[in-house]
Amino acid sequence: MPTPATYSSPAADKTLQNHQLLNEFYPPLSLDTPRRSPMRELISTVLSHRTTHADEELAYDRMLEAFGDWAGVLAAPTAELAHAIRTTRWPDTQAPRIQEILRRIWAERGAFELDFLADWPTEKGMAWLNDMPGIGLKTASLVLLFNFGKPVLPVDTHVHRIAQRVGMIGPKASADKAHQVLLEQLPKDALTLLNFHKHNYWHGQKVCFFTKPDCARCPLKGFCNYYLEHHGPATPEALAATPTHWDTAWGALAH
Repeated sequence: MPTPATYSSPAADKTLQNHQLLNEFYPPLSLDTPRRSPMRELISTVLSHRTTHADEELAYDRMLEAFGDWAGVLAAPTAELAHAIRTTRWPDTQAPRIQEILRRIWAERGAFELDFLADWPTEKGMAWLNDMPGIGLKTASLVLLFNFGKPVLPVDTHVHRIAQRVGMIGPKASADKAHQVLLEQLPKDALTLLNFHKHNYWHGQKVCFFTKPDCARCPLKGFCNYYLEHHGPATPEALAATPTHWDTAWGALAH
């Protein structure tokens, strides 16, 4: 367990401490079976922007129920597609983006599939995905890491918030900057990066909330700048009382 003295740790040390502690706190993950197909990962992540997972899933299901397959989605009147995905945050923006993404994939590959990315160098795959409308570093990284085991790091709002609060990145560092900084601080190993991403994602959902974070339950308090600012140095008693593993009684962990 870290001691209060670790508040002064360099950012890179904090990143590694974060990974070590959350790797013990949450269940470890593997890359053996992707959580969903590459095309679904891509389009679902586009739908997920500032949208709850439940609403994202509902939009995805309604879209394919209405239009059958990717060819049907591409051929659909854009207004009807927007209506089908109306549970997302900005359906009128996302609908033409999805159709343009599908149009480009079909034009370049002659099929609605992304399996070719497995054979491409990571940098080439990132550049190709980032050239699509509405696809940034987070979406491209999710597809390449989750589906193809590429050594990249998705930084969503949860990862970004925790990295800033703990002090792994600067307080004004953007999410795009965090992709670069955190990736440089971690081993270039896909399994490590997957666990770092998912464990911080869960931590942001279950402990380090946007408002009123549950600092008493947090195993990072021994070196977290936010804890130091709001609660003072972590005492030996506070550290000793901190849970060391996630208890399933506290709730299910998301996909």
